[in-house]
Parts: sequence; C-alpha cells; structure tokens
Amino acid sequence: MRSNLAGPRLLLRRLREVMAEPIKAQERLDKIVVLIAANVVAEVCSVYILRADGVLELYATEGLKREAVHQASLRVGQGLVGLIAAEARPLNLPNARAHPAFAYLPETGEEAYNSFLGVPILRAGRTLGVLVVQNQSHRTYLEDEVEALQTTAMVIAEMVAAGELEAIAQKDTGLDLSRPIHATGVALAEGVGLGHVVLHEPRVVVTNLIAEDSEAERQRLDGAINRLRLSIDDLLASGDIAATGEHREVLEAYRMFAYDRGWTRKIEEAIRNGLTAEAAVEKVQSDMRARMLRQTDPYLRERLHDLDDLAHRLIRELMGREHGPQTSELPQDAIIVARNMGAAELLDYGRDRIRGLVLEEGGPTSHVTIVGRALGIPMVGQLDDIVSLADAGDAIIIDGEAGEVHLRPAQDVEHAYAEKVRFRARRQAQYRRLRNKPSVTKDGIEISLQMNAGLLVDLPHLAEAGAAGVGLFRTELQFMVASAFPRMREQQAQYEQVLAAAEGKPVTFRSLDIGGDKVLPYLRSIQEENPAMGWRALRLGLDRPGLLRTQLRALLKAGAGRDLKVMFPMVAEVAEFMRAKDLVERELKHLRRHGHAVPENLRLGVMIEVPSLLFQLEELLHQVDFVSVGSNDLFQFFCAADRGNTRVADRFDTMSRGFLRALKKIVDAANVAHVPVTLCGELAGRPLEAMALIGLGFRDLSMSPAALGPVKAMLRSLDAGRLSARLLPRLDPGHPETDIRDFLKRYAAEMDIAL
Repeated sequence: MRSNLAGPRLLLRRLREVMAEPIKAQERLDKIVVLIAANVVAEVCSVYILRADGVLELYATEGLKREAVHQASLRVGQGLVGLIAAEARPLNLPNARAHPAFAYLPETGEEAYNSFLGVPILRAGRTLGVLVVQNQSHRTYLEDEVEALQTTAMVIAEMVAAGELEAIAQKDTGLDLSRPIHATGVALAEGVGLGHVVLHEPRVVVTNLIAEDSEAERQRLDGAINRLRLSIDDLLASGDIAATGEHREVLEAYRMFAYDRGWTRKIEEAIRNGLTAEAAVEKVQSDMRARMLRQTDPYLRERLHDLDDLAHRLIRELMGREHGPQTSELPQDAIIVARNMGAAELLDYGRDRIRGLVLEEGGPTSHVTIVGRALGIPMVGQLDDIVSLADAGDAIIIDGEAGEVHLRPAQDVEHAYAEKVRFRARRQAQYRRLRNKPSVTKDGIEISLQMNAGLLVDLPHLAEAGAAGVGLFRTELQFMVASAFPRMREQQAQYEQVLAAAEGKPVTFRSLDIGGDKVLPYLRSIQEENPAMGWRALRLGLDRPGLLRTQLRALLKAGAGRDLKVMFPMVAEVAEFMRAKDLVERELKHLRRHGHAVPENLRLGVMIEVPSLLFQLEELLHQVDFVSVGSNDLFQFFCAADRGNTRVADRFDTMSRGFLRALKKIVDAANVAHVPVTLCGELAGRPLEAMALIGLGFRDLSMSPAALGPVKAMLRSLDAGRLSARLLPRLDPGHPETDIRDFLKRYAAEMDIAL
C-alpha cells in the first residue's frame, strides 16, 4: 500500500533547507526529527548513532523525554534498535512490545508507544546508526513512510561521515565511523608502513542528494545506464579487454547486473521519491550491500564486489568523473587500499611515496604481489571489506610480517609501531655494514648470496645489498606490466640494460614463466581445472615455439660477447629440456649465419620444481650446465598443497623431513655430477630455513634483496660443519626427533646464531 508520492518529495525539500541552515549539529538533528515526525504523522521520532564502543546512543528525539538525549543507549543486538543495527535492515511492527527483541528504556518514557518503524543509517553498506518512528496506535507503516525514513537516514549518514556529529559526541566516546579497526589478513610482503589511506578506486562522494526535478534525474539515469551498457557491450564484442584492465569474467558479471531490471527499478523508485540519480544509485547499493554482507555463500559475496564496482562506475558516469586511480596528488606516506589491482597499476603510482599496499583480495603468487615484493613494499592481502571501512586520508599502519592492518590506530598502537620502524631501521643499518663483509661461515665455508629480480628497478639493490649476482631474473614481469606483448627489440633492450646494470656479476635469466596464475591480459587464456599444473611456462613455450624463440633470440643478442645464463622453468622430463636446448641451437645458428655476435660463454640450466625430476637427476645433470631449485613450486607439488589456497598453504611445513630429504637428494646428486646448484625460492630468504639449507649442503642461495642482510648475519655466526653433523642424522627414518623446525630453533639459541 502506498500514499501520495508528494510526501517524500516535500520532506526532501524541507530537509535540504535544514541542511543549508548555518546552525549547530544538535540543532540540525533536532529539526530533522521534528520534520520526520510531522511527515509520517508519528508521535515519536528518534536518532540513535553508533559509537566506537559498539553502543547506540540516543542523539535526538521528538516525543521521548528530552533529558534522555545522550543518556539513553543500547548495545548492538540489544532491543529493537540494536537488532536493526546488527542486521542492517528495516523493522516495521504494529505491536513492538510483542517482539521477542523488545527492550524497554525507562529513561525515555517510551512505554506508551506500540507501533514501531526503524531503519538503519547506512553508508557504503556500513551501519552508522538507527532512525526510528513510533506511535501509540497499532499500525503498520506504509511503503512511502519507510522510503522517507531511509532517505532521511542517508542525509544523517552524510552528517556522520562529514564529522559534523563529532562536535556533540560525549567525551571519550567517539563515533563508530572513526573507531580504530584491527584486521588480520595474509602477509604478502614483509615490512612495516605507517601512513595515510589512498583508495585505489576513490569513492565519488555524493553531496547533492535531493533532486529539483525528478523527471530530469530519471532521464540522466537512463542516459548513464545506456552509456554504461554500451561500453561494456563494446568491450566484450571487441575482445580488447586489456585497455580497461578488467578480465572478461568481471565484464560479463557487469553486463548481467547492468541489464537487470530489478536493480534499475529500485534506483528509479528512489528517484521518484525525490533523490538525485547518483544519490539513488548510492542508496540502492548501500541497501543491497548491507543485505548481501549477511550472506555466507561465497559466490553471492563475490557478486557483491561486482555490484559495488558497477554502482561506482554508474555514479562516475552520472557525475562526469573518469574511472580509474587518481595518482597525481599522492601524500608522501601513501598506503594504497584496493579491492585488487594489476602490476602495471602499482607501478603507475611511483615507488618513492608508497609505504604499503592493502588488498581485499590478492594472494602470494598474484602479479601485483610479485611486483610489490620486488619493489620492497609491505603488503597484506585477503582483508574483507577493507575498502568500505577505510576513507581517504585515514591514518593506517600495515604490518607485512604479521599480516595485520591497523586502520585509524590508537595513539599507543601508533607509538609502538613507530618504535618498531625505528628498530627495523637500526637493524637494516647493521645489515648494510655487513654489505662488504665476506659471506663465509665461522668454519670457513663460502656461501654465495645472490638476489632475485624481475624489473630494472631491482638492479640497484645488487650493490646496495652486496649480492654476488642475480640468481633468478624473472623475465615474465616485463610482460606482466606491459599493455601489449613486448617486441623482440624491446625484450633485447631490457636484457641488455639488466646485464649492464649487473656490472659483470652473473645474471641467471629464467625463460618466460606465464600461464597458470600468471595470465597476460593481452593473450587469450584457456580455462583449466588446475592451472598451476596446467599449460604454463616451458610447456606453453614448446607448444608455441615462435614465442619462446623470440625471447631466446632477444637474450642471445643481448648477451653478445658476454657470459649468459638461461634456465627453463616447469620442466617435468629431460626430453623437454632437450627440445628447449635444440631451439637455442637453432637461434645460435641463425644469428651466426646473419653475422650477429653471440654470447662468449652460454650456459643452459633447468629449474627443479616438478617432483618427477627427482627421479631423473642423473640423466638431467648429464645434460645441463647448472640447476636451480624453485622451492616454492617444488614444495606445493611435493605436498599437493596449492600455495595460493589459504586453507592448505600453511598445512605442511617446509622443514618436514620428507621435503628436506628431497632437497638433500638434489644437492648430493649435483655435487657428484659437479654441476652448480642454487636454491632461489622463498626458503632461501628466511634465516632459519637458510640455515637448514646450508646444513644440507647448499652453497648458493638466491633471495629477495631485503633478505640478504639477515641471512648473511646468520651464516657468519654459523659453524656449517657442526650444524650438518647434528642435522643430517635427524633426517634418517629411525631418528626419534621428527620436528626439524623445533630442533633448528633450539640449536640456533644454543649456538647463539643470529636469526
């Protein structure tokens, strides 16, 4: 049942007048509740605002006792008002006393009222308070009256967001919107950053809520929706998705929602009730977000992200704003907060001002994580709804070691982390003093410490950290940050710059490792049941030899007259390496035939990351010039545990006896064959694990630049021979001690080894 539609529009006009008056916050709220009570013919209208301590405090009322304002309160979940705040949905009751959640507040004098209508005060789906009307008679409120309250709640939400109500908050009881939030996600890249929030996709703040002409607003909406639909249709029809940075699946979801009549009807209804087109989109999306956040189905929650993105795009279309990150005015201490982002987008920000990156999604192997880690940016991922909880300019702390984020931190937390940053700086200064010290254990064993890299910006770390060379150069990063497939000359120029920057130190180039989780947006990908073990890396290169040969030619030309090391990833059989080696020979013949110089000393190797190679080591080592252990993939395949899956990623220990035996098998076989062996996975960069690797017999380790100092400090305090004598017997099946990690910790403490 509906009443005359003039009611909501008249209310909005009067609300606009109240909002324009130069009056204090309390007086404005008092006028708003009087307006609402008159509009819906209610005897009571009350506003409850959510405080930082989880309490809903009465901030204004018409009809209840005035002395109860700022005195009466309920906790979230307590009473009808608390229930609305907890569930973020309206409650319309003809007999409130009969509801099981009813709670009586004697200080308000509300005992005389029976009917009850309450709506949540929402902003971006987040509850900031509750707006209530009550009557003595038993009645069910009309749809228009519910709409009127929801629209008014939007106005009050903007008052809260603008900080207007902070002036009338009781001492030591700040509002919920400004409360400190501590969230724990997944640590993606180590380091600590203190700074201020920069939203990667900044929300457009809708300040014009109330429409002058509803029909004109409806036409604006129609035009914006048609333009949005057309842009999505054009992208999908052309297949040129790379220019937008969006994947096809996301665009398909956008198209589904953009053509959904139920969604557009709700927006049109809000416009008919007096909202501007952009305010109507914001209202409908906030209502839907609040409902969908209560869903436990992961599919529905994922669709919420798609709806959020679509609504933001539509608001931008309505307001004539460009879509995409605004990077022109970054603060000096920017911490980027995003749902997700591409590797190239991160590079657009400029490294000198970024102190951290916080993602709602993002995993350890995502493109942006790989690039962020290479740039030394602290990162935390898999933090639900962090984009909605954060506002641009909020103070924020990111702890990339513990996987924690502190949004709007309390002063004592900020002081504690500032001290932690100072402590880390002192430790880094100590490590820098080790830069020119030899990487030699206490018993005189030299350990070569090299660094992993993938971009030109990584190369200055070679000298800064005192690395012996680049043990792993991930060539795919150049492809991941490019908007189109790099041509042969572009690849050659990159490799020449890398070799020049290395200044004679060895560089091991890994051939293109794409596929699986590393999908290039400009290459058509295929859907696979298990992409990590699918068509990727060398498998893809051998099936598309033109792609691999282009890269090999670029590498060979870049290495002309120099030493050049190239290794191939994801080799499962020796025959695959032999096929790759044949392609190299063909490219060498081609270059010589056309008078091009070739590398003076070319060495070809294999990355051992597929367990099947453990049973072909003798044949493999007879064919290669060197091997490198990719411990990240080797471990996930060894344990059948996807390292990007948080349910199983930490289920198995890299220091398990079985895996250490496998690593020992590799290093022993390489030593017998006199073939150099390096380990370049994440194991090498953690001092405790690096200590174990040295105990197993590894003498060449490659790691992130930031890990070189801590690992060097460890090995210089280590007697490698003594460790091996204690460690190796514990790998035997009959040894009673099976917890190798615990043994290593105790051993390090006993021998005063710097970890």
